Amino acid sequence: MDGWAGMEAEISGGERAIDPRAEIGEFLRTRRARLRPEDVGLPVSGRYRRVPGLRREELAQLAGVSVAYLTRLEQGKGNNVSDEVLGAISAALRLSDTEHDYLTHLLRRQPHRKAPSQPRVRSSLRELLASMETVPTYVTGPRAEILAWNPVAAALFGDWDRVPPRERNWARLVFLRPDARLLFVDWESAAADTVGALRLEAGWRPTDPQLSALVGELSVKSEEFRRLWARHDVKEKSHGTRRLRHPLVGELTLSFESLRLPDDPEQCLTVYHARPGSAAADDLRLLASWGADASAAGTGR
Repeated sequence: MDGWAGMEAEISGGERAIDPRAEIGEFLRTRRARLRPEDVGLPVSGRYRRVPGLRREELAQLAGVSVAYLTRLEQGKGNNVSDEVLGAISAALRLSDTEHDYLTHLLRRQPHRKAPSQPRVRSSLRELLASMETVPTYVTGPRAEILAWNPVAAALFGDWDRVPPRERNWARLVFLRPDARLLFVDWESAAADTVGALRLEAGWRPTDPQLSALVGELSVKSEEFRRLWARHDVKEKSHGTRRLRHPLVGELTLSFESLRLPDDPEQCLTVYHARPGSAAADDLRLLASWGADASAAGTGR
């Protein structure tokens, strides 16, 4: 299947971003494809391998299940799969915790809370953002919406007040705005993380019409999005580093932490910070001053 595998033909109508039954087979196939027999201690035969990675029978051998059983799972017929079997398949495929949870959800069709059409950020949380004067901080929703931010975040990433509300979305910014390619030194890594998080959310809510519309739009408008979407990678990037290239301060490396809100796990608070005493910390103070000036002039948030 190509990059549209697992996507419904009616995606433009907002019905479904992922067909969970088809996604199970594609997800398992792509996880098999990234492993070689020698990676998992299997002998390498001299036979021509028609597909990359592990064959289905090799995965079945490693997981201790029959090929017929694994075939049924890949067809989406694993509603009653045991924790032991899921654990064995995950271990054989070397799945991350996020990937294991994702596969478990797909196989068991676990219900997930419906995301609100218009997420709202508490006023006290907005006050918290404003108080973090030298720490770029923003709040995102379940569909990568940028819901709230402080002035230094706008100074670092761009004046989101000037971006139309519909386009205040990390996925749209990364794939559809040329300035994002200049901002991220490693744009490919940022793009892959964005798609991985979006596919994870789409797997949890396959019938969310707004998420379906977003995936459909990006698939039509961006070849890079289609390529990354076809990899079926799922990620929940809770921390890490980003190398950014800013027109005012030049290149800087920042760490970030992303935390789901305890009272609303559909929203995520992301905080960027620099090592104390580093050149990047000085750059953030400069950007904070710049952002405060912009806010006082009525162009900040």
